[in-house]
Amino acid sequence: MASSSVLLAFAITTVVFVALPGPSVLFTISRALTVGRRDALVTVWGNATGVYAQVVAAAFGVGAVVERSAQALAVIKLVGAAYLIYLGIRAVRRRRDLAEAFQAQVTPKPAGRVLLDGFVVGLTNPKSIVFFTVALPQFVSRSNGQVPAQMLILGALFPVVALVSDTGWALAASTARAWFARSPRRLELVGGAGGLVMIGLGASLAVTGRKD
Repeated sequence: MASSSVLLAFAITTVVFVALPGPSVLFTISRALTVGRRDALVTVWGNATGVYAQVVAAAFGVGAVVERSAQALAVIKLVGAAYLIYLGIRAVRRRRDLAEAFQAQVTPKPAGRVLLDGFVVGLTNPKSIVFFTVALPQFVSRSNGQVPAQMLILGALFPVVALVSDTGWALAASTARAWFARSPRRLELVGGAGGLVMIGLGASLAVTGRKD
C-alpha cells in the first residue's frame, strides 16, 4: 500500500480537485440558487454516489491497464492532462453559464428525481473522469501489485471529500442567494476561477507523477 507521504499528497490533490468549481460544483450551486437548499443537498448525495461509480469503473478498467504497462500510464497521463486543460479553457469561456442558470425558472422535482439527476452529473463529470484516469494512477504502486484494489481504496476518499465540499458549496450558495442575485458577475467569477485552476492542474499533471 502507499506510504504516508504518498497518502498525504493524494489527499491534498483530492481536496484541490474537489474544491475547484467543476461541473458537479456548478450544478450544485445552480440547484441551490434556483430551487433551494433541500434540492442542492440531495444533489450532493447523488453526485457522490455517481462519482464512486467512476472509481469502480476506473479501477477495473484503467487500473488493469496501468498494472501491465508503465507506458500506458504515461500516455493516459498526457491525454488526460490535455483534456483537463481543454475543460479549463471551456469553463473560462462559458463562465456566464452559471449566471444564466440563476435567471432560469426551475420547477422543483421529487427527491428521487433530484437524487438521480445528481447521480448522472457525478457519473458523467469529465473533471472527475480525468482525475480517476490520470491523477489517481500516479499514487498507486505497480510494484505492490493489486493496482485495481489500490485504486478502489484510494479513490473512496474522493466522494467523501466531495460530499463535504459540495455540501459546503450548497449551504453557502443557498444562504447567499440574494448576494449573488445583486451581481451576476460574481457567478461568472466563480466559473472562471474554476476554469483557470483546471488549466493549472492539467499542466501540473503533465509533468509530474510516479514512474514505478
